[in-house]
Amino acid sequence: MSWIKSIKSLFEPTEPDSMKFLVVGLGNIGPEYNHTRHNIGFEVLDQWVSQHDAEWESGRLANIAKFKFRGKQVVCIKPTTFMNLSGKAVKHWMKIERIAPKNFIIITDDISIDLGKLRIRGKGSAGGHNGLKDIQQQLGTDQYHRIRFGAKGDFPRGRQVEFVLGKWDENESIEVALQKDRACEAIESWIIKGLTGAMNGFSG
Repeated sequence: MSWIKSIKSLFEPTEPDSMKFLVVGLGNIGPEYNHTRHNIGFEVLDQWVSQHDAEWESGRLANIAKFKFRGKQVVCIKPTTFMNLSGKAVKHWMKIERIAPKNFIIITDDISIDLGKLRIRGKGSAGGHNGLKDIQQQLGTDQYHRIRFGAKGDFPRGRQVEFVLGKWDENESIEVALQKDRACEAIESWIIKGLTGAMNGFSG
């Protein structure tokens, strides 16, 4: 009967892997969205993956890259579902890769935070961000880690969508490049030191 037990085990829930981390960058697929404020999650993750000589591959609902960092397995994804359905990709890869909730982090733009600042949090509302809204709906919780990349700027009332889908201007681009470097360092700090350590070192 051992073979029956082995087959049954394939369909039973498995415990999360405490040595595996999922890093998610939010954005929209397509060249027309490159270098827009709403795609900064993609850009940060592209830079970090490149720093570790990893490559992106096409996967279900997302582009995916995997590599080892400090002895830990890192899974990076960029959802290909468009921003409003990001949660489908996140939920799928958390399940497939057996990611513990505390080992999962999102990188996203935030127009309530000044350009030049990062904020790292372990929970919170979506704040009107459609990608975060869908993630919270799919996961059924707002208790997940996030790196919020400041993208605040002046725009007329009712033009928020136009603003976030707009490209960084020349003056902003200098600060964006500096903060992308800091965001990559913040990801590594989060993996090494945990949420509190990363918050102490990079928020503000």
